Amino acid sequence: MKQHRFQRCIVLAALLFTWLHNNAQTPPGTDSVQVVVTPDHKDWLYQKGEKLTCHVKVHQNGKNLEKVKIYYELGPEKMPATDKATIILDKGEKTIDCGTLKTAGFLRCKVVADVNGKKYTGMATVGYDPMKILPTIQLPDDFLGFWETAKSAAALLPLDPRMTLVPEKSTPEVNVYHISFQNYKAGSRIFGMLCIPKKEGKYPAVLKVPGAGVRAYKGAMDLARHNIITLEIGIHGIPVNMPDSIYNYLYTGALNGYPTYNLDDKNNYYYKRVYLGCVRAIDFLYTLEQFDGNRLAMLGGSQGGALSIITAALDKRVKYLVSLYPALSDVTGYLYGRAGGWPHMFYNTTSEQADKKKLQTMGYYDVVNFARQVKVPGFYTWGYNDETCPPTSTFSVYNSISAPKEFFPAPETGHSANAEQWNKINSWLIEKLSADK
Repeated sequence: MKQHRFQRCIVLAALLFTWLHNNAQTPPGTDSVQVVVTPDHKDWLYQKGEKLTCHVKVHQNGKNLEKVKIYYELGPEKMPATDKATIILDKGEKTIDCGTLKTAGFLRCKVVADVNGKKYTGMATVGYDPMKILPTIQLPDDFLGFWETAKSAAALLPLDPRMTLVPEKSTPEVNVYHISFQNYKAGSRIFGMLCIPKKEGKYPAVLKVPGAGVRAYKGAMDLARHNIITLEIGIHGIPVNMPDSIYNYLYTGALNGYPTYNLDDKNNYYYKRVYLGCVRAIDFLYTLEQFDGNRLAMLGGSQGGALSIITAALDKRVKYLVSLYPALSDVTGYLYGRAGGWPHMFYNTTSEQADKKKLQTMGYYDVVNFARQVKVPGFYTWGYNDETCPPTSTFSVYNSISAPKEFFPAPETGHSANAEQWNKINSWLIEKLSADK
C-alpha cells in the first residue's frame, strides 16, 4: 500500500512539475497579444511620392487593449529611422501618417507594444514602384570568364559518387539515400539526401539547395512522391545525417561566420566551393539511370534562393528554377544609402569605408550578376516584411532577369513562406516538369 501511495505521489509531482513548467514558459493569455499594422493600400504598393498611412491595432484574444504603450519607427527598410515616437493608444488602435518615398524602394512602419513588461512587434513594409528598383552591384568585365575557368578546373576532377541506402527513411514508393561526390578540389566533397521513386522508369529531377546555417537534411520527399527525383544537398563538405549536436558545435565553432570567410580573395572566397558544388550536384544527377537527362529544376529559399538562381546561370542543363527570398543579393546597397542583401557585410558602411578587395570579390558572387545571365523560366516569391533578405535587394535581382519569370507576392510574410506560397511552388514545378517531356 505504501509503495502504491509513493508511486501516486511521484505521478502527481510529475504532473505538477509539468503544469508549473508550461505555465512558467507561457503565461496565460500573453501569446494571444498581436500587433497588427495595416497599410491603406490592400496590395501594399504605392507610387513614388504617394503618402502612406498605417492603421495600428494592439489586441488580445480579439479585443483591443486599452492604454497600451507603443513605440514606432518609420523609414526605409534596414536603414536608420526617419521618424520615431512613443505614444499611448487609449483604445488600442491608431492611424499613423508614415510619410512617403520619392525613389523606388520600400518604406517600413515598425511598431513595438509593451504589454505587462513584454514586447510584441508588428510591421508593414510597402513597396514604392518596386519593379523599377535597379541594382547597385557592378558586373566585372571578366565575370563569365572567371566562372568558366573555375567550372572547367572542377570538371577535371573525378566525381567519385557514393550512395548509401537509408532504409529507415525510405517508403514503399521512394528510396532514400545518403550520398556524396567530389567537389571542386581533390578530397573536397558535397553530401546530400537523394530520393528516387521506386517504380521503374525515367523521371525529372529537382536539385534543392539549402538556406544558410549548418544542419542535417531529410530529403525532399514531398516532391519525390510525385514521381520526381530530388537531391537535397548541404554545402559545407560534411555528412548531412549526423546528430544535431554536431552541427550546433560546428555552427558556433569552425563554421561560425562562414559567409564572409576569405571575402577579400575572389579565388578563395567560401562560396566558390559552394557555387561549384551545386554544378557538381547536377553532374551527380546525370549519373543516375532513373534521371531522364532533360527535365531538371532548381529549388531553394534564402541562401538556397540565391543558389537556385546562381546554378541556373552557371549550368545550361537547368531548365527551370524556383527562388524564395534570395540572399546574397545586391549586397552593396548599403553603400548607396539603401538596404543590401544578407549577410549584410557592408551594413553601416560607406563607399569610402568599404574594403576594396571585398567589394571586388562580391562582384563575382552577388546574385544580381548571375540573374543577368539567367535564360530559363523561373518562379519567384517573397514577402515585404523580410528583415533578413530585404525586398529592395530581392527586387534588384528580379528586375535584372530578362528570362520568362513569374512573381507571387506575399506582402505580410517575413523571412519565411506560407502554405499558399508552397502550394504555388509545388504546383508550378509539377506542371513544368510534367509538361516538358
